[in-house]
Amino acid sequence: MTPALTTDERPDRTRGRSHHGRNRHDGIHENGVARGRRRFTEDRPDAPDGPDGPDGPGGLEESNARDGVDAVEPGDGERTERARTEPMAVYPLRDDDRYLVDTEGGTYVVDLGSDTCTCPDHEIRGNRCKHLRRVGMEVGIGRVPAPGERVAACAVCGDGVFVPVREEGAFLCGDHRPAVGSFVRDREADKLLVVTGVTTERADEYETEEGKPIADYDTNAAYGDHEPVVEAVYVGNALRSPGTLDVSGRKRYGFPASRLRRLDPTERPDMPVIGI
Repeated sequence: MTPALTTDERPDRTRGRSHHGRNRHDGIHENGVARGRRRFTEDRPDAPDGPDGPDGPGGLEESNARDGVDAVEPGDGERTERARTEPMAVYPLRDDDRYLVDTEGGTYVVDLGSDTCTCPDHEIRGNRCKHLRRVGMEVGIGRVPAPGERVAACAVCGDGVFVPVREEGAFLCGDHRPAVGSFVRDREADKLLVVTGVTTERADEYETEEGKPIADYDTNAAYGDHEPVVEAVYVGNALRSPGTLDVSGRKRYGFPASRLRRLDPTERPDMPVIGI
């Protein structure tokens, strides 16, 4: 069974989509960045932050306020502690807001959409039971997908990342997904670029203005055809000029994700970027 939850961690929540060589915006979310969450994969104890955590803002009072309770009910502290410490296995049910919670005392179904559980503590006594609390904890730390999410594999390293359940394509985890507006370096040309978009299109699907897939270029032969394409603008001599770097009007190029190297803090130019 899944171990107890005892420490704090938050997964990252960004990934994106755009298209090379043209102003194509179908599938773009929130200025080119779609929502996603890094799956928690380390096999060690964890606990949530937020109202169910011992140090979360509002503590038990905030948790009960969310349930329409004016004061802490008897047993709430015990339920939260048992949710955190008792062995439970949580399994998301496909394309649903429901989770199967397997415990030593039985197996129950938690529905986060309606905030209900099939256990006697909730169904008979009307309490926000330990199973509901545990599912909320595991969603919060990224151990299981939230409602409306599924697990996809990062195209570079294979680690799990949570993505919208009906969204298809290639995805990147937080370690391999550069932020839009960040500086990166082209491994082939050893030149500096600014990221203008992160797509969900594979390198063997994404075509340039010439109608040629990104993966078919000789300079991309060493990188995965299945990787999502990252769009970027070459900086050139722009860094020699003081002030803000304006990339508007510059040509966007597409690259397999692993061709672009993310920079260490000491390598990053201290210059704001506009015009993305």
